[in-house]
Amino acid sequence: MSTQPERAGLEASRLITVLANELKPVPPPQELRFGQSMTDHMLFASYDPVNGWSAPEIKPYGPFTLEPNSSCFQYGTSAFEGMKAYVGPDGEPRLFRPEMNIARFARSAARMSLPPFNPDELLKLIKALVAVEKRWIPAGKGYSLYIRPMIVAIGLLTSNTALLWVMCAPTGPYLKGGSQALSLLAMRDTVRAWPGGTGEYKVACNYGPTINPVQAALDKGYDQTLWLLGDKITEAGVMNVFIVLKRDDGGIDLITPPLDGTILPGVTRDSILALAAAHPARMTLPGLAPTTLLHPSERTMTMTELQAWLAEGRLLEMFSVGTAVVVQPIGNIGYDGKDIALPTFEGGRGPVGQALYERLTDIQDGRFEWEGWSVRCED
Repeated sequence: MSTQPERAGLEASRLITVLANELKPVPPPQELRFGQSMTDHMLFASYDPVNGWSAPEIKPYGPFTLEPNSSCFQYGTSAFEGMKAYVGPDGEPRLFRPEMNIARFARSAARMSLPPFNPDELLKLIKALVAVEKRWIPAGKGYSLYIRPMIVAIGLLTSNTALLWVMCAPTGPYLKGGSQALSLLAMRDTVRAWPGGTGEYKVACNYGPTINPVQAALDKGYDQTLWLLGDKITEAGVMNVFIVLKRDDGGIDLITPPLDGTILPGVTRDSILALAAAHPARMTLPGLAPTTLLHPSERTMTMTELQAWLAEGRLLEMFSVGTAVVVQPIGNIGYDGKDIALPTFEGGRGPVGQALYERLTDIQDGRFEWEGWSVRCED
């Protein structure tokens, strides 16, 4: 009785590297637009149900062929991730909390019934790709190399056949206005995610349907959408949301919606909560006095509450966070036919948002060591 060979896992030790014969010029930082200038190389691997994962390759970036009846085209069976590499003060490339991104990528792939992979091996491969593309990482605050892992199903059956690739693009500030406060249009009738759905995963089917309402917001003069679920505030565009509130005891509440299945568990979101909890006992956030006590928490927040907090003078700041924007202030919300003006500040961010932005970007760039969050990519 014959036994089938064991399917191969995704293994960094099998990596094949084929470098491009001709390298593209790297655009000046001031000309960078998000996701428009791809680097010279990409990481690529395929999966089939008989052999498992192929030997991964780093090869020249370029198009490849897929069958027209691929599942990813017909049913949206794909997952992706977004992470960044930065240049540290030692000139070496660094990743920010990459294990969290890879773990989320694996969860998203599993939710779409895509083939499993070893997260540790994929991280090794991404480090190898970043090391190859080191010259593409722009220096300077607000600049980075955006890294996009993707996995798509080709066959129609569960975990049947799939492709995984990772591509990179140098990027500067995500929004044209820099740290200028966003104006959001609250969406009551159009829902981004719902209980029991896929809102907590980074999968294609969550994003395509948002393009039309986002364009509607832009057409009305707003910068982005504020997604609601009934009266509950969930996310701002593709970003997590935080509100800063004054407490009766003189402290400050920093609140964000809980991870109830409708909220993407953002890496930046988790980092903001952790840094706020560490102030001032374990470290002091720049620009905030040690006597300023922050109380981070995850709790449901509604538009009714937001308006009450404003009327009471308790709402100090509101901002959105994410890999692309880091920390972006929110200065206005269009809701039920009227605009709700939020506190705004010269320079954009309020004191709490700015303190968290400064500390977080210092960690990302390797200028401040914290909890091993900044991970070097060894050559």
